[in-house]
Amino acid sequence: MDTSHPVHAIVERCQQLFDDLDFNAVKQWKAAVPGRKAIGYMPVYVPRELIHAAGMLPVGILGGGDAMEVIQGDAYYQSYICRIPRSTLELGLTGKLDSLDGMLFPSICDVIRNLSGMWQILFKDKYVKYFDVPQNYVDEVGGNFYIHEMQALRDDLGKIRGATITDAEINESIRVYNDNRAAIRELYAYRAVKPWQAPTSEVYLVLRAGMVLPPEEHTALVREYIAATDQVARARRDNARVVVNGSFCEQPPLALIKSIEMAGCYVVDDDFMLVTRWLLDEVPADGDPLQELSKAFLHRSASTAAKYDATRAEKGMFLLKQVKTRGAEGVIFAAPSFCDPALLERPMLQDVLAQHKVPYTAFKYAENTGQMAPIREQAGTFADSIKLWSDAA
Repeated sequence: MDTSHPVHAIVERCQQLFDDLDFNAVKQWKAAVPGRKAIGYMPVYVPRELIHAAGMLPVGILGGGDAMEVIQGDAYYQSYICRIPRSTLELGLTGKLDSLDGMLFPSICDVIRNLSGMWQILFKDKYVKYFDVPQNYVDEVGGNFYIHEMQALRDDLGKIRGATITDAEINESIRVYNDNRAAIRELYAYRAVKPWQAPTSEVYLVLRAGMVLPPEEHTALVREYIAATDQVARARRDNARVVVNGSFCEQPPLALIKSIEMAGCYVVDDDFMLVTRWLLDEVPADGDPLQELSKAFLHRSASTAAKYDATRAEKGMFLLKQVKTRGAEGVIFAAPSFCDPALLERPMLQDVLAQHKVPYTAFKYAENTGQMAPIREQAGTFADSIKLWSDAA
């Protein structure tokens, strides 16, 4: 790739944001206007519209990655759980999250629920909330519960900023995030059609930039990347088209994504950073905003192991739709070690794929996984086998 081309500058900027564990972009955003506040959130999903409507910056906290050595964080958690709570505690205890004025811990699993309690004890001067979500998908039951949870968050953020958050402000933020989700859908659709033009190692960095940038700025960045990369001639290879599943919470190392690509796979869909694509279509921005956000969550949101499935008959259908609509030839299950939701769901998803004769392979990782050779070999063997099966069919 021509390193002087604009796409290189975009990717390099995103790489710098990805590497910065001191969150300098957040500090700069706050310093630009005195009094600004930033609220961190763990994956998988929180209604960022409410944070944005309060005039605050939503900041995605995805652990320390493979660049951070966890020392203090290990003292708070046993060794047989995933790494993300330990590295997130390390970020907090070493002062790297001091720029945040609060933290939201969404309903992902018991480990994250416990982490919210630890955060309240360790950081008494910060706003901390465990943000629960419904397990009943009837509007009058689970929907009302979710509206109540969002209203509590809305009230808290209003108190922090010193003024009530209005419906008009939330609706305006819904429009902002509708545009951001639309841009990311455009990016994913572009990658599915031309995966050689939009390598997932780059797409991932562009997505990660949205964890620390204001949504308006990130939306522009996504569209700039699509336009810029489309102007670069990249080699097209006979790679296997795959969907990656299971990485919805603790994120894979960037080297793992690159290893999958170097092994001969084009990733045409995934569940990385689902907060950016949780709501599947445009949320109406001209009504009661909490009701509309609730309806979108209940009826038009992504399926993942961290979200309760109301009907077991639907298990695996979301993944199967990803395979079919993206023209994928197989699925790679990549889940963090000790991630109970992902690893418990995996056999059920594999059964659905087997019934529909979709090939798959599976491995586990940690966010600090360093040895990529076995993963590259496994992914390469899988890609080769797909090509052999397709040629023989």
